[in-house]
Amino acid sequence: QVQLVESGGGLVQAGGSLRLSCAASENIFNFNTMGWYRQVPGKQREWVARMNVGGVTNYADSAKGRFAISRDGGLNTVYLQMNGLKSEDTAVYYCHTNILSRNYWGQGTQVTVSS
Repeated sequence: QVQLVESGGGLVQAGGSLRLSCAASENIFNFNTMGWYRQVPGKQREWVARMNVGGVTNYADSAKGRFAISRDGGLNTVYLQMNGLKSEDTAVYYCHTNILSRNYWGQGTQVTVSS
């Protein structure tokens, strides 16, 4: 059973930065892909960024140029650096991976951007 634990959310002013962390219970190189999603109440969860085992990254249009996903294999941790935050980035952010067609999610961390 894979466990993912997010941290690093909080309240920040528009234009500010936050770094989210996702600590995995096992070697992150066991996962083909790890990613970040976010969800606002009443809306569907949306994909934000992903990194594959080879280190290739992809970003949603809303995140390009502002967010960066990275990892530390020694800590089994994936990060999401968020810069230039906007009020529309306010959401619960979730870490995700998929193994053998089974999805694993963290508990989420709240990010609130005040304008």
